[in-house]
Amino acid sequence: MPRILRILNRLIIGGPSLNATYLTKYMAPEYETMLVIGGKDDHEQDAMHLAADIGIEPFVIPSMKRAIHISEDRKAYNEIKKLIKDYKPDIVHTHAAKSGAIGRLAASACNVPVIVHTFHGHVFHSYFGKAKTNAFIQIERYLARKSSGIIAISDIQKQELGDTYKICPLEKIKVIPLGLDLDKFQEQTEIKRAAFRSKYLIEDDEIAIGIIGRIVPIKNHSLFVAAIARLKDQSHQKLRFVIVGDGDMRAQTEIELAAAQIDYAYFPSENRAAQAICTSWLTEMDVVFAGLDIIALTSHNEGTPVSLIEAQAASKPVVSTNVGGVADVVLQNQTGFITPPGDIEAFAEALLQLSENENKRQEFGLAGQYYVKERFSYQRLVRDMSGYYEGLMGL
Repeated sequence: MPRILRILNRLIIGGPSLNATYLTKYMAPEYETMLVIGGKDDHEQDAMHLAADIGIEPFVIPSMKRAIHISEDRKAYNEIKKLIKDYKPDIVHTHAAKSGAIGRLAASACNVPVIVHTFHGHVFHSYFGKAKTNAFIQIERYLARKSSGIIAISDIQKQELGDTYKICPLEKIKVIPLGLDLDKFQEQTEIKRAAFRSKYLIEDDEIAIGIIGRIVPIKNHSLFVAAIARLKDQSHQKLRFVIVGDGDMRAQTEIELAAAQIDYAYFPSENRAAQAICTSWLTEMDVVFAGLDIIALTSHNEGTPVSLIEAQAASKPVVSTNVGGVADVVLQNQTGFITPPGDIEAFAEALLQLSENENKRQEFGLAGQYYVKERFSYQRLVRDMSGYYEGLMGL
C-alpha cells in the first residue's frame, strides 16, 4: 500500500488539526500514514485529544514551531529528512505554512515521488507588513514549484492563490474542502444545551451569542465588542455574550468590554452571570454549540472557518465578516449573514435581526444543517483525497 508522511505545524484546535487527523485515521487501510507534528506556542490550546480519541499517536518534532527560528528550523528539517529516509513515503503531504516549507524542502531533497501541500489559510494579507508579506509570497511560489500538487480548501482560496497572489497556475490547484465529524452536533442537543447553560449560568429566556477561537489580532475581537455594544442598546431581548477561547489579546478585549460598559467575567476565575463571559478553551464543541443561539466570526482573514461549519451542523445561524472562504461555507440570507469586513454597523444589524426573530434563527439553522452535511463530512474528504492521490501517483 502507498505510504504517506503527513506533516502538520502543530496539533491545536482548528481545521488543520481535524483535517490531518481524520485523513490519517480514515484513509487506512488503503494508505499507511505517519502523522508528524511540531510544538505549539504557550497560548495555544493543545489538541492532542483529537488524535488520541481516534487512536492516533503522532510523531512529535518539538523544534518545528510556528515562529521562524533558523537553528530550530534547520534541526526540524534534518529530522524530517531522516524520517523520510527511514519511512520511505510515496507521498509527503504538508499542512500549513511552516511545516509546508520545511517538509517540502526535505521531501524535495530526498526525491519523494509525490509532494502535496494544503493551504488551510494564508498569510498574504492582514498578518504582516508589505515587505514581509512579499517575502512570504516569493517563498510560496518557490515551494509550489517543488510541489506535485497544491490543495486549496475553498474556491475563493483557489482564486486568491492562483490569480491574486500567483503562487502557481490555477490548473495546479485542487479544491478539496475540509471534512469533519458532524453527526455529534445533532445528537442529544437538549441535554447538551441544558448542561452548557447551567454551567455558565445562562437562563432559558436569554439569547446567547458566541464567538469561538483564539483571541489574537487576526480574529478581530474588537469588532465583536463594538458590535455587541451597539446591539445591547438596540435589542429588546435579554442577551448574553460568550467568548470561547483564549490568547494574547484577552487583556485588550477585557479593556474594550469595560470601555463599552459591558459587564464581564473571566469565568474560570469568576463564576458569575455577567452579560459577557470568557470561558477560555473548551474542547466539547458539540456541547458549546448546543448551548448557544447565534455564532459570530469577526476575522480579518480566514481559510475555511471550522466554527461556522460546526455551528450550522448544530442548526445555529451565523454572522460573519466576508473574508477568506466564508462565502463558500455560509449561504447569505439563507443560513446566516455575511457582512463587509470591519463594518461595525452592518455586523450589529445582522446580530439584531437574528436576536429579535426566533423564526429566522430556526429557519437559518435548519437550512445550515442541510447545507453543511453533504459538503463537509470527513467521509467526503477521504473520497476526494484518495482520488487526488491516485491521480498524482498515476494509478
